[in-house]
Amino acid sequence: MSSTTQVILLERVEKLGELGDIVNVKPGFARNYLLPQKKALRANKENMAYFEAQKKVLQEQNDKQRAEAEKIAKKIDGVKISIIRQASEAGQLFGSVASRDIAQGICDATKENVTRSMIDLNQNIKTIGLIPVTVILHPEVKIEVVVNIARSAEEAKIQSETGRALVANAQAEKPSKEEAPVEEALAEESSTEEAPKEEAAPKEEKAKKEKKSSKKEEKAE
Repeated sequence: MSSTTQVILLERVEKLGELGDIVNVKPGFARNYLLPQKKALRANKENMAYFEAQKKVLQEQNDKQRAEAEKIAKKIDGVKISIIRQASEAGQLFGSVASRDIAQGICDATKENVTRSMIDLNQNIKTIGLIPVTVILHPEVKIEVVVNIARSAEEAKIQSETGRALVANAQAEKPSKEEAPVEEALAEESSTEEAPKEEAAPKEEKAKKEKKSSKKEEKAE
């Protein structure tokens, strides 16, 4: 069994090639992603003939879709989406923010049709803060939006104005749990080092007094 299979790309695919390129990919990648998503055709004789006959039409369709995506990108690029969620004092969400939440936020803010499949999110967001997220409107058109996740509208406003997560600010103002014991340990260590010196002085004075008294007793004898 061959370790790779050849496909004809029907659109640009990141790190793989452009529309019309014939490339070698792993069979599973072709079977589970490229073919069902209609991003490619198997590079057999029949499909290659079909592509050559439809190449001009496919290119025109791609150009039209790219132009429409570029118009939407101008309206969306740099948009900040506020999403309010419950979270702990440390900023951990009681739940998460998924691609569908971000897509809905963009739709509400811009009135543009953005679907969850356009949101490039490897895993759900689980903390508050300002999170940059890539939106793929077309294989050749990508833009970035900032997702402002906060526990209230007031917190979202502060984060937007300062450009920083409130939790990060709070943590920066306090010594961490690891730093506090270190400082205490150093203080204790310095106090224990000084204590013997303070105790040594009375002992030395006592020894001198005992020495003097013994000399007096010797003279008296």
